[in-house]
Amino acid sequence: AAARAGAVVTAAEIDPLAAAAIRANAALNGVEVAVALGDPLDAPAEAEVILAGDVCYEARMTARVVPWLRAAAGRGIAVLLADPGRAYLPRAGLAPVARYEVAVSRELEDRTVRVTTVYRVLP
Repeated sequence: AAARAGAVVTAAEIDPLAAAAIRANAALNGVEVAVALGDPLDAPAEAEVILAGDVCYEARMTARVVPWLRAAAGRGIAVLLADPGRAYLPRAGLAPVARYEVAVSRELEDRTVRVTTVYRVLP
């Protein structure tokens, strides 16, 4: 959506198969999306906007990603985090922006619809 709106988009991904899927999806949608293969949390973010989705699924990941996102927000980067109510989502330092009902697979979830909230991450 960001690329269709004219933004220069770089997707950060650690999984080569997921990176290939990102490239294929971009091609099917007629947009350009660069893919940075590797762990983006190893260096400070360099972006105007960071969109993070469903990254608080385990304690270890949350302990790494949330401070990185907060640091980026502290440097003036707009940081949005979407989360479907995962157990490790922090309860402080997030300002809700929007809520969406998202269809999910029964094979992966315990329901067919999850409510996902988009938060602005506070420094």
